[in-house]
Amino acid sequence: MNKQELITAIAEQSGLTRKDADAAVKAFVEVVSGALKEGDRVQMIGFGTFEVSERGARTGRNPRSGETIEIAASRIPKFKAGKALRDLINE
Repeated sequence: MNKQELITAIAEQSGLTRKDADAAVKAFVEVVSGALKEGDRVQMIGFGTFEVSERGARTGRNPRSGETIEIAASRIPKFKAGKALRDLINE
């Protein structure tokens, strides 16, 4: 399912117009992205948790040349599914 299909499904299920559903999806993405950028976590009970994880600096290897390279530390977004979502998928 891509973004447009998600917007259509939300509009159909909620009774919103496609324009309103599009605005809601965009707002959700912006709010979650902003919270993660600030270092906060977004927890939706039953669905899951969006959070930021720290990835330390490490040494890697260029697969083409075999040369050793340094990979800088970074922050990455993670999603951990909630129990209700896991149970629903595994029915």
